[in-house]
Formats: sequence, C-alpha cells, structure tokens
Amino acid sequence: MTIRRIAGAAAGALGITWLVRAIWDIPSAMGASISAIQPYAAGATSYRDRQFHNTEPSSQVVAGSARSLLISMLTQRTAGRPRGVIPLQTPRPPSAAADVAVTWYGHATTLIELDGYRILTDPVWSERVSPSALVGPARMHPMPQPLSELPALDAVIISHDHYDHLDKDTVRELVRWQRAPFLVPIGIGAHLRHWGVPEDRIVELDWGGSISLADLGAARDGADLVITCTEARHFSGRGLLRNTTLWASWSIAGPTRRAYFGGDTGYTKAFTEAGTALGPFDLTLLPIGAYDERWPDVHMNPEEAVRAHADLCAGDPGYGLLVPIHWATFNLAFHGWSEPVGRMLTAAREAGTAVAVPMPGQRVDLLSAPPGDFWWENIG
Repeated sequence: MTIRRIAGAAAGALGITWLVRAIWDIPSAMGASISAIQPYAAGATSYRDRQFHNTEPSSQVVAGSARSLLISMLTQRTAGRPRGVIPLQTPRPPSAAADVAVTWYGHATTLIELDGYRILTDPVWSERVSPSALVGPARMHPMPQPLSELPALDAVIISHDHYDHLDKDTVRELVRWQRAPFLVPIGIGAHLRHWGVPEDRIVELDWGGSISLADLGAARDGADLVITCTEARHFSGRGLLRNTTLWASWSIAGPTRRAYFGGDTGYTKAFTEAGTALGPFDLTLLPIGAYDERWPDVHMNPEEAVRAHADLCAGDPGYGLLVPIHWATFNLAFHGWSEPVGRMLTAAREAGTAVAVPMPGQRVDLLSAPPGDFWWENIG
C-alpha cells in the first residue's frame, strides 16, 4: 500500500471516529433530564404545572404564522449573513479590572469589569450553537481570543439554557481554566451538575434573588459586588420540552458602579421595575438582534432596546451607556446582518442615548472615549 493510500485510510478512520463522537455527544450536550431539574424548580415564583411562565402574557411565535415562517426559511435564510469578513480585535485586558468597562466577544458573551471585578456573561466558544457539532447555526466570525487566555474571573453568569447562551463544552473548559462560581437561574444548575461542575461552584437564583461575592467568600479589599437575578421575558428549552428551567437578566452592583446584562428577552415592564429598585445603571448590555414581528414577545427589536435602556436608568435615556449584544455572530432570524445596529443608532439619536458599538473582541471603557468608527458599514 502506498503512503498516500495509508494516509487516506487513516484520515477516513479519523473522520469516522469524529463523526461517531459527535453523534454520541448529542444527549450529553442537551443537558440534564426533566427529573433532575424538577426538584430545584419546585417552589420558584413563576413555576406551576411543571413549567416556568412569564409574568406578562407571551407567545413564542404569533398564532397563524407557520406558513409565513416556512416561506421565510426558504427565501430569507441567508439574509442575516454579511457579504464581507467581520473584523476582530484581540482583547488585551488590563492587569487590574476597571471601574466600569466591557469587552464584547460576540453575541451575548461579554467580559464586564466593575469596581475591580470581572464577570463573564453567557460564555459560548463553540463553533455551533446546537447539541450537534455537525448541524445548527454556525459562527459568522471566530472567537477573538481562546478561552484559556481569559483573565481570572470572579463570577460567570448565565441568562438561560438556549444553546446560544449555554454551551456544554465552554462550561467544561471554564471548570478547567477558572475557579469562579456559576450564577444561574433556577433549574440550570442541573445542566451544570450533569456536565461535571462542582456543587460548590453553582449558585441558582429565582427572580429577585441576590448574592454577593462576600457571601461566596470572594470579596476583596473591602469592596463587595452584589449580583441580582432579575425578571426577563423569554422562554427556555434544549429539546422538545419548553420552559423547564428559568430565564433571567442580571443586575451587577458594586460600591460605585452598576451594570445590567439583558441576556435574551422581549420588551417587558420588568425593566422599569429593575431600574427603580436596582438602578440607574452606568452600563446596559441589551439584545438588539434576532427579532421578528412573528415573535415580538420574546425578542425585542432595536427601538425597544433603546427604550429599555431608559427604563433601566430611572426613565433618563441620557444616563449611562448602552452597548448592544445578541447580534452579528449567529444567523438566527431573517433581518439583514447590520440592520439591528442601524435601527438602534437611529433610535438612540432620537432619544439622546449614548451608545458604543464595539467590534468582536473590542473593549469599551466608560471612562474613556467610546469607539467612534462605523466598522460594520462596509461589511454589508
């Protein structure tokens, strides 16, 4: 047998092995069973009839839209892809965390710096947001930095269990490289336990529940950080069953600064309630992409994100800084790739809201001039 044939046979064997492993891993990637989740869900404020519920009436998809959705899937499935290459910036975090800054890694993955602490949100480093490594929405840009090169974290927060916000492989790598606790809405702890996260690194909270880094033994220099699980308007599910775990947004409050991580949510009165009880916020990270008129209750549009920022800042649209998330990384809807940021900027100008739009990997320090380039405009 020639060297070429031997190499080809070896490559074929490796390919088959990878395929088998990818298929074999699907059940694990889907997470914990319902029976493992239910004991933790029972007693939560929004849990009844074996499901979590939004406070406001909400539907995942507007009734009667099945036909139009099918047409969109056939005719507009590539509308959200850019024509050019999305630029990246290599993150270079300072040795000490800032008073208030954020690095956007893409989609809902951010690294928040607040009063000297570092908080990682919805970390997803995998190539696809799916239980399968073979199919499902794939990245439109690489992660700008390997997960192993992240600075030491003080906490990891998760908004909900959808694959584009909770990723098994990333969680396992964080257990390997970091020592920070995972703060999650009720029920998601079962997924983490299923993937080998130590019990002492899991904190599950209901809407309105708070924990401080002092409670976790992680406060330093006398400065504490209080993290609160706040109400969002969304849904959950990693398989055919829906709403078996809770979804949430998060308030992060230090001695001098406050940040709000929206995660993934429709517009809700809960923003005003959070702004009154926990704000005003110096920094809001709010989703602006993957919206559609057929699912308005669970994904807000760019104009609603600007409105939500004002709600979170005690009704003052000019307070703080809005940084958009949940756009540009995965093609999850039928709008144009850069449409969300264009609509958001128009609404922000009209409202008098300060906005910074970092490219993936770019760091925004609120005490410095925000990035002023329109890097997305020539990509399409």
